Order: sequence, then structure tokens, then C-alpha cells
Amino acid sequence: MIPISEPSPTLAQLRAFLAVADHLHFREAATALRMSQPALSASVSALEEILDTQLLERTTRRVLLTPAGERVAVHATRVLAAVDDLIGEVDRNREPFSGPAHLGVIPTVAPYVLPALLPMFARRFPHLKLTVHEAKTETIVEEVREGRLDLVLLALPTETSGLVEEPLYDEDFLLALPEGHPLAAEDAPLSRSALKGLDIVLLNQGHCLREQAIDVCREVGARATATTYATSLPTLVQLVAGGLGVTLLPESAVPVETGKRVRLALRRFAHPAPGRTIGLAYRASSARAAEYAQLAKAVRGAVRQRKLPVKVIA
Repeated sequence: MIPISEPSPTLAQLRAFLAVADHLHFREAATALRMSQPALSASVSALEEILDTQLLERTTRRVLLTPAGERVAVHATRVLAAVDDLIGEVDRNREPFSGPAHLGVIPTVAPYVLPALLPMFARRFPHLKLTVHEAKTETIVEEVREGRLDLVLLALPTETSGLVEEPLYDEDFLLALPEGHPLAAEDAPLSRSALKGLDIVLLNQGHCLREQAIDVCREVGARATATTYATSLPTLVQLVAGGLGVTLLPESAVPVETGKRVRLALRRFAHPAPGRTIGLAYRASSARAAEYAQLAKAVRGAVRQRKLPVKVIA
């Protein structure tokens, strides 16, 4: 048998009681709430009945708060203030591009694209409270599906049902080699078949860039070395510079990860070059899906303005 729950005070009853507590006069309290005096009196009486205690001392000339009434007035004030805050927060979040937004980004994109995006978000969407979570593809896809993230920046396609995918830009992979490697001295674009026979070092499992590099190698019958892996692109670059093999490097990472101190050579592939597509993904069921589509346009503009070495998708 399901127990019958005890009745709880309503917000209307709490407001009626607080009005009387403030004015210590039923007629004035009723006027302030724009309700009839009998209705006000009935609300206060119902509250007393629910709480099973006398809140007001009524006389012919005045109204006084009982000790219990004084304590209830304090709590009622807090409850109604919290409700007002809740309503205000919802109203604020109803405004476009405001409130919290949780963005997931894969590690092979975050260091190279976020410097272009974060200033743009702060400038164009100042009321959007953006938080960024960096993690591997599998993790952020699961988190956006489960609602812990609102949108994710990653390589497309995700091949995940229920997500809207907004392509942002394409970028080529470059072949990164140690200085002095025989292929480093050539100028002409490389055929993908040049990967055959090379020791190709990769990122650890879980990075989509690893799987993309393996796919490129598989197309031409090349094999990645099974002995050396890296946990990040900076480490991968250092392994190559140290002569432990070659790798495929997304072009957006080149300005950050290469420089005078890195003994590295870079070669382009002949058309069509291997590469990847980076985009935003978010739940199709999200109430803010239209806003996220607009954010994707803003991201494309920021990438274009920053002149990153990628091909922005119109």
C-alpha cells in the first residue's frame, strides 16, 4: 500500500503569510498582493493547518507574529528568494548565447585552435559561460551523448547516432621526418606510396589521429611500427626529431610544434593529400541546437581570421 504523503506549503501560502508578517495587517497585506482579504486569510489559515502550528496572534486591533511565526517567516523568506533566483536564472538562460556551455575538445585540436576560438567567444558571446574539457574522442563523444558536455570539437565523422555534425575545416597531413632523412632533401610532393618501408610512429590508442594515420598507411600497404608510441603530439614530434621514425602531422599543429629548435623536416603529399575534417558535434535533441549551429559559423570565421593553415568549409 502506497503511503499518503503529507501536504506541503505552497508558494502562494508562503507569500500570503509573509505579506501579513510584513504589514501586520490583513487588509494592507491583501492590497499589497492584489487579492481579497478572505482569500488571504484562508491561505494563511491553510498554512497554519499544514504546519500544525499557530503563526499569527490575531486581535481586534492588530496582528502579531507568534514565536513560531517569526521562525517560519525567516525560512519562508529564504525559500521565496531561492525561487526568485531560480526563475531569474531560467530567464537569463533563455536569452540566446547565455548561461553555461560545456565544450569538449580532442587533444590534437585543442592547443592549435583554441587560441583562435576563446578570444572570439569572449568578445562575441560575453554572456556565454564557456568551460572546456580536453579528452580523447571516445570520451567526449560519450559525454556529449550523456549530456555532460553540450558540444564537442573533434574529427568527423563521429559515426554516432543522435548527433548533429557541423564541419568546420579540412586540413592536410604532412610527413614529418628527422633532419637528414633521405626524403627530406626532395622538393616535389610525395606520393603516399613513399610511406612503404618507413618506420611510422603513432599516438597511443584512443586518439583518432592514430586511427587516421593507420588508415592512410593501410591504403598503400605501409605498416606503422609497433614499438614506439606517444601520448601527445609534442612527444610525437620529439620522437621523430630524435630519429625514432616518421609520422603524419596535421598542418594546424605545424606552427606550434615545429621551430628552429626542433630538428625536423616536413614534406607535403601529392594531391589528393591525406588529411582530416574537424567539426562541431552536438545532440540533435538539444534545446540550443539552433544556437550551436550559429556558434559553428562563428568558429569558422575565427579560424579564417586567425589564418590557420587549414581549408575552412563554407
